[in-house]
Amino acid sequence: MAAITSPGRMYPQKQVGILARMAGARSEMQSNEAKWGYIFLLPWLVGLIVFWIGPIIASAYFSLMEYDVLSPPEWVGLSNYARAFTGDKQFWPSLMRTFNYSILVVPLTIFGSLFLAILLNQKLKGTNIFRTIFFLPHLTPSVALAVLWIWLFHPAIGPVNMLLEAVGIPGPGWLTSKFWAMDALIIISLWAGVGGNTMLIFLAGLQGVPQELLEAAEIDGAGRWAKFRNVTLPMISPTLLFNLILGVIGALKVFTLAFVATQGGPSFSTWFFALHIYQQAFAYFRMGYGSALAWIFVLILLTFTYIQLYSSKRWVYYAGE
Repeated sequence: MAAITSPGRMYPQKQVGILARMAGARSEMQSNEAKWGYIFLLPWLVGLIVFWIGPIIASAYFSLMEYDVLSPPEWVGLSNYARAFTGDKQFWPSLMRTFNYSILVVPLTIFGSLFLAILLNQKLKGTNIFRTIFFLPHLTPSVALAVLWIWLFHPAIGPVNMLLEAVGIPGPGWLTSKFWAMDALIIISLWAGVGGNTMLIFLAGLQGVPQELLEAAEIDGAGRWAKFRNVTLPMISPTLLFNLILGVIGALKVFTLAFVATQGGPSFSTWFFALHIYQQAFAYFRMGYGSALAWIFVLILLTFTYIQLYSSKRWVYYAGE
């Protein structure tokens, strides 16, 4: 019987034919699997192109145009960007309000979430109940959250001012006062954000700290604070960096709360940069200028993210390194 020589073994001709057919069938099966994979991927891919990549390219194009939806786009080059930096009276003030808001909200949210995560990591009875209670405010939709706090902060009939008056403190105007509106929005953001995803991510990071390291530090005589500062904090530093990046991006993007609760007022006291973009593009129909503002905002977010990632080389510890 004829045979074909292969490295290490002799195969009869019939067996070689069977193996060839099996390889062909396997190749055809893999081809079919790949084809169906692309078919199932197609809806997501269409959505990505139509609702993400397409609008991004369109906004970059319109940022170089004078476009008001009703008239054809007119090329103006970088005039929209120059106008933002030199001719827009609300550009710099709205940017500074956003920064001031973020400077307060981000650290307080980070520290508050870490504190709650440490409490929940003590493995006490009822931890799951408290975890649910802490997380519930975060589940409240942003619009419902704003409407709820509009009532709570109402100067005349709001429960907050009623409690203050009960102890002899005159309640402020909160969302109706240009001096208190920003503080009110910060309070609302902290109420909804401290016990949310940031807390859960910190809790996951804390549960991943090796217990043998904590036990070794305790044997060496380290107290609670020393163990946290020298063991726990370095081990959760990647988690801290992750939450910090997300926190900065989320704070700089603040929009819904201000749009529903104050409409940017009173007297532009809560007119944030994202709200400024929205008003220019969809209230005044300056789509070209609004697109330019959006791209400036993208560059700001990328800059802050790069700074955080670059500076993290000095304080973030990765166990695999």
